[in-house]
Amino acid sequence: MTPPSDFNDRMLSLGLARVSEAAAHASADLIGRGDEKAADQAAVNAMRDQLNKLEIRGTVVIGEGERDEAPMLYIGEEVGQGVGPEVDIALDPLEGTTLTAKDMPNALTVIAMAPRGTMLHAPDVYMEKLAIGPGYETDIVSLDMTPTERVVALAKAQGVNTKDIAVCILDRPRHEAMIAEVRETGAKIRLITDGDVAGVIHCAEPDFTGIDMYMGSGGAPEGVLAASALKCMGGQMWGKLLFRNDDERGRAKKAGITDFDKVYTRDEMVRSDVIFAATGVTNGSIVKGVKREPTYIESETMLMRSKTGSVRRVIYRNPVK
Repeated sequence: MTPPSDFNDRMLSLGLARVSEAAAHASADLIGRGDEKAADQAAVNAMRDQLNKLEIRGTVVIGEGERDEAPMLYIGEEVGQGVGPEVDIALDPLEGTTLTAKDMPNALTVIAMAPRGTMLHAPDVYMEKLAIGPGYETDIVSLDMTPTERVVALAKAQGVNTKDIAVCILDRPRHEAMIAEVRETGAKIRLITDGDVAGVIHCAEPDFTGIDMYMGSGGAPEGVLAASALKCMGGQMWGKLLFRNDDERGRAKKAGITDFDKVYTRDEMVRSDVIFAATGVTNGSIVKGVKREPTYIESETMLMRSKTGSVRRVIYRNPVK
């Protein structure tokens, strides 16, 4: 295995931005067309093509499904030119396929990269998630707390009233009781229809997004991507895998998970330096969507490195020939 010291995050980060930009540009052609599968496939194809141009020995650990379920970018697929550092890659070629198909806000292309063996191989099951932004003492909130206790604890840490706390929650029937309880505290709730990677990122920039905390269940693979972003931006996150049947437990065992009750912290989901890129497909609260003009195409990417804590917003304008 290539030592982690060979993971030159500074040099690799721009290449990672190109990967997410290419996927965004490809899927942007399908915005508002009502075809989720076509939009996702366009992003997958573009992302894979760009990954294979990088001088890495990459393995997809968070991808589009098992090998027999996805034609490209499946879990375990090897990408890159086969030279350079060995890396883990977590990706969601199009986070928000429905958002793209319906031309709704906050569709993103998302990818993260870290040294080989340092990312949680999260199976395709649900994960209970809780996240807050930077600047707090460790573990002031936890998954063991009720939603009410979390809101009260965060308000106390900020020195504000609970009505001044804003919580982001995925709008799903399974969250109805949680939503009702949070509203009983007087806290504000921003409901999102899809895209909980973006939801978690929201709480890392409260001055920009107005969100203080994220809670609720969503896909475990997206949890690892969100943890990658928070490791770069600062903030705390916890995740616990949720299993509905023996088939899902079997997936976890296949991924090397033996403790089904473990609560993972941010740094247990991503155990080393990581780089993260997210490019807007449709306009959103984090980045602008792809803009097409007669002579150029323009996109915005958040490019981040945990080693330095740097967060760049890159505007890429490419002439249309």
